[in-house]
Amino acid sequence: MTDTHCPYCALQCGMRLSPNLAGGVPEVTGRDEFPVNRGALCGKGQTSAALLAPGVRLTAPLVRDADGLREASWEEALGRVAGAMRATAGAQGPDAVGVFGGGGLTNEKAYLLGKFARVALRTSSIDYNGRFCMSSAAAASRAAFGLDRGLPFPLADVARTGCVILVGANPAETMPPAVRYLRELGENGGTLIVVDPRRTRTAELADLHLQPLPGTDLALALGLLHLALAEGHVDEEFIAARTTGWADARAAAMAHWPERVEALTGVSVPQLREAVVLFTRTPHAMVLTARGPEQQSKGTATVGAWIDLCLATGRAGRPLSGYGCLTGQGNGQGGREHGQKADQLPGYRSLEDPEARAHIAALWGVDPGALPHSGSSAYELLDSLGRPGGVRTLLVMGSNPVVSAPDAARITRRLTALDHLAVCDVVLSETARLADVVLPVTQWAEETGTLTNLEGRVLLRRAAVTPPPGVRSDLAVLHELARRLGHATGFPDAPEEVFTELRRATAGAPADYSGISYGRIAAEDGVFWPCPSPGHPGTPRLFLDRFAHPDGRARFTAPSHRPAAEEPDNAYPLYLTTGRTVTHYQSGAQTRRVPELAAAAPGPYVEIHPDLAAQLDSHEGDLLTVTSRRGTVTAPARLTAAIRPDTVFMPFHWPGGGRANLLTNPALDPVSRMPEFKVCAVRVEKAVLPRVCAPAAPVAVGA
Repeated sequence: MTDTHCPYCALQCGMRLSPNLAGGVPEVTGRDEFPVNRGALCGKGQTSAALLAPGVRLTAPLVRDADGLREASWEEALGRVAGAMRATAGAQGPDAVGVFGGGGLTNEKAYLLGKFARVALRTSSIDYNGRFCMSSAAAASRAAFGLDRGLPFPLADVARTGCVILVGANPAETMPPAVRYLRELGENGGTLIVVDPRRTRTAELADLHLQPLPGTDLALALGLLHLALAEGHVDEEFIAARTTGWADARAAAMAHWPERVEALTGVSVPQLREAVVLFTRTPHAMVLTARGPEQQSKGTATVGAWIDLCLATGRAGRPLSGYGCLTGQGNGQGGREHGQKADQLPGYRSLEDPEARAHIAALWGVDPGALPHSGSSAYELLDSLGRPGGVRTLLVMGSNPVVSAPDAARITRRLTALDHLAVCDVVLSETARLADVVLPVTQWAEETGTLTNLEGRVLLRRAAVTPPPGVRSDLAVLHELARRLGHATGFPDAPEEVFTELRRATAGAPADYSGISYGRIAAEDGVFWPCPSPGHPGTPRLFLDRFAHPDGRARFTAPSHRPAAEEPDNAYPLYLTTGRTVTHYQSGAQTRRVPELAAAAPGPYVEIHPDLAAQLDSHEGDLLTVTSRRGTVTAPARLTAAIRPDTVFMPFHWPGGGRANLLTNPALDPVSRMPEFKVCAVRVEKAVLPRVCAPAAPVAVGA
């Protein structure tokens, strides 16, 4: 029996794996004593052991010959990858070799991957798919508070505050065990405001649902701040004592009067006023955002505006109050802390900070001048593949950009233009199918490592089963590749040894793990960073005494509304927004292989309002084509009054002709470099094909 954590979202729910007495995969149960999920598991977590079944996952390396992929020995496969890296770097320079990581990698893998890129490859061409998830919230939090941690308080505090504004988040489908905190909020007398263009399962729980046009969350936040100011709900004492920049933020808010905001967002003035009353009538309140406002070409400014609302009303840096981001991927928090991001060194150290470079260089045994400087962001890196001056050889670890990247057809073409593509994965994902070498690696229950959940709680995920013969860990892959590239030491493949080095790397850094050990995590069921010494208790709640800027004050950001990069017009008259369903996770590479989950949500669909369906003379199950300036997809119609008539929704879990990211816009936020997944212009037409049965509605398996 092994106590461990779920392989999916950033809740990292505690679970227990027990041997199956009848044989087969282990049995999964929730752990009542783990404080985040308290025994609850969603359908994805309950069925997660299905991925351990024989025949589901890769068990031998694959290499590409003229006839396609074939099985090969590890010696041949690793030799091909290392040889391609050497040849490319020798002919075109080290930056022509790239690394693309993932927000699901353990802290140890993220750390060693960053070290591998900068020491063994000496390349600046490294980024990861977490850039597509939380980067706008991270940038806004650093600007406002001086530090980014998804939630600066434990998730349990959500149930104890007075009001929560939940912006562009749908935890009822993306992280169902977290919904208990929203229910408890109501039971404790608190109120919930949900901001979403769709009336989701989460919005059904709300006391007030604001349904803005996609891409107008920034204007909405500024409108609420205007009303808070105009109606006397600003905390002048807090502003004077703990912030800077209020004059500019005040001016920005005053330029967004209620009637203007109603015209921009479609949210009525009475609803705006009601939201301000609910948020300010209680001494404690929170704003929580997710991908809705963040995955925009103005995502950093949008999150900054919601933070400004918290600061102006004194709902930050105090108990049971503040701004937080509902981090998405399993290690979305730790994955962005430890060096696989293009501009960061371990512990949230900046790659451009001379002191940080010196600290890490000394630990790694290299000259600080030998460390590469900041490279390109995720989409820019992917868009450079195969181009003159771009990346020619790429190692992908823990990501599936063929399905998950915006303007996915373009990125698929770039992947196929590479001289060499190597992919480390558990399954033969859509990206792995394009590879020259595929390396089968261990998965969650077959390996030990740490992850950091959305609260900043560092957790230990333990190995529970022995991996199949022929499978190696990602750490072992990096160890062997580094050895072949001339680095016989410095790349250990034992997770705890890597974590010990990570602790030294983060000592004194913003995300300080130096006081955290495997033994301590096991004894305490998780430790909150920063934790600068073994005797330190950890830091469940940030900013109660001071913010992380040198002067201890938070900064207002004072943004102004601007439109999305692409607004509807006569040719493309509708908004498209995308998201997840309760049944699948991210690109679906794993969950689509779980029979129960695949049966509950077998394929893509287009969610449209009945009024739009009537205009199209379309019915439930009719095939629709959705076209943007980047591509066309075809999927069955799903009619619902829960969406705005001017907006269509598609989940992004499937490949093929229903791949939602064939449509999405790669326009980038100027600060975070986040693509604008959440809003683009499309047209919808009936497909010239026979009607098919509508896919089954997503079922919350065990949620």
